[in-house]
Amino acid sequence: MLEKYEFINHTADIGIKVKGKSLKDLFSNAGYAMFDILVEIKDVKPEENLTIKIPGGQIEDILADWLRELLLKFNIDGWVLKVFDVYRVDESGLEATVKGEKMDPLRHRLKTEIKAVTYHNLKVYKNGNIWKAQIIFDV
Repeated sequence: MLEKYEFINHTADIGIKVKGKSLKDLFSNAGYAMFDILVEIKDVKPEENLTIKIPGGQIEDILADWLRELLLKFNIDGWVLKVFDVYRVDESGLEATVKGEKMDPLRHRLKTEIKAVTYHNLKVYKNGNIWKAQIIFDV
């Protein structure tokens, strides 16, 4: 089984490398990784659906915008998310359904605060049959 993500060394922030069997999987795994860093994800119940749409552009921009939109759902709207079903991602944009629930401080343990998704060393590439991305979060 392909690991969804791993941490990479970064002095002040949190860096991750994300993997996926497809570009859709890569984006799904990036969303999962970010929420796994934010909260104890095993406690999140995928009870409600949200639709996410990101406009087109370069694939790195779409990835950054995707993660920023998810972070906004967490910080502003109070969503904790666990399932990330990306059903379209290409240069024309992204469409996805994400599943989770509203934050409950009695059940959801916060782990690490993420202030922002950065462009620092952001890259998306294909290595053989595996898609990979490197992302740095400002914490």
